[in-house]
Amino acid sequence: MIDLSQLKLAFLAGTLGQGGAERQLFYILQTLAHLGAEVRLFCLTKDEFWEERIQNLGIPVTWIGQQEYRIIRLYRLINELRRDKPIILQSQHSFTDLYVTAAARFLGIREIGAIRSDGLKDFSTSGSILGALSLRMTRLLAVNSHAACTRLLNAGITESKLHFLPNVLDTTLFTPPEHERTNQKFVVLGVGSLSKAKRFDRFLRVVAALQLLSPIPVESVIVGEGVMLNTLKNYAASLGLSNDTVRFQGVLDDVIPIYHHANVLLHTADWEGTPNVILEAMACGIPVVSTNVGDIPRIVQHGETGFLSHPHEEDLLIEYILKIINNQSLSVQMQE
Repeated sequence: MIDLSQLKLAFLAGTLGQGGAERQLFYILQTLAHLGAEVRLFCLTKDEFWEERIQNLGIPVTWIGQQEYRIIRLYRLINELRRDKPIILQSQHSFTDLYVTAAARFLGIREIGAIRSDGLKDFSTSGSILGALSLRMTRLLAVNSHAACTRLLNAGITESKLHFLPNVLDTTLFTPPEHERTNQKFVVLGVGSLSKAKRFDRFLRVVAALQLLSPIPVESVIVGEGVMLNTLKNYAASLGLSNDTVRFQGVLDDVIPIYHHANVLLHTADWEGTPNVILEAMACGIPVVSTNVGDIPRIVQHGETGFLSHPHEEDLLIEYILKIINNQSLSVQMQE
């Protein structure tokens, strides 16, 4: 086993909620702690899902988000780090890259930034100027998809600063159900943040069409939270979808039982990096019907483990799910 006991690292996260980036951070920290590295974590938020779990690894978590002003947060980060400087400071979210870059330059240490979406839209929350500055100044970027690497190279980012860091999955947790699914209704599952990029409006339109076209009853479950929740609930009602047909579950501590209950994962995003939900669903033996964005075409084999369509081809998403509904042997094949 590799011995990292001489390695001193620090990480900065924007949040420790139940998103894919946060789960990947936990996997990284868990591995580093197991290998003996000395690790600290700083976060802009506090008291969220992963905080206690990370502390249970023996990793201290320090909140630096008491003030909204970026310069004060940066000062707090630098002040904490200068007491016991790490070798490397790594960001887990794109919107924290600039904090990490500025702090590392000030302290004379190395930094690693994060790209977790399509490579360019990652920085929309930072604003165009700060986003561009972050992208250009950060000396090394950990990118979780080949698609994002390509977009960044095309945008003029040098190849030497890009490092592909794929998402991983705990396959001891995410496994197929022990017993065959025997739902009386066909269950369409959606998992993700309720944001514009995930396009759950598209998800709801597909479900509404399936209600009319499916030979068996269809219901859907949406797991996640976000700013679009009330808008999506109102939109579902306008499509004639009842609360029994579409269930907004919010976030769940354990999503695995939902995966085991579902018959298909429908993923409708406009852009992506490498979505955890695709990996998790496939590990749990669920066929995937998805838009062909980010690295999803590298994961889902069209016609074998799922179906892919262009984001604007909603009719194909409907057609593909109907194929799975109408062909039990195809459904079983895609679960293997």
